[in-house]
Amino acid sequence: MPRDLPTLVFVGIKNCVVALDDHSGVELWRTQLRGSDYVTVVWDGQALFAANSGEVWRLNPLTGELIWHNGLKGLGRGLVTLASSRVAGVSSDTLTAAAKRKRDQDASTTAVVATA
Repeated sequence: MPRDLPTLVFVGIKNCVVALDDHSGVELWRTQLRGSDYVTVVWDGQALFAANSGEVWRLNPLTGELIWHNGLKGLGRGLVTLASSRVAGVSSDTLTAAAKRKRDQDASTTAVVATA
């Protein structure tokens, strides 16, 4: 988020995601989801995700506007947990390079062990 925007706290409660200003506690927006009372919320540094009753939404963190929705068809209506492979402040190129270094290191270790 740009630095001139308020720091937000995202709350999942009673079929809603609510954004609060971190400094004042003032509600900035509220988005109604369909489903159950329990709402899981994840902010990964770039994207805001919410889930409940077996469904997942991506919301605009500044407005609460829906970006996309996935009903996860065929998986039921249970609780949903969320995680993201994105790391705040780390680009996917950095993660890809780190993964390649790890694979190369593992391959060279395996080669050394195999020749010993």
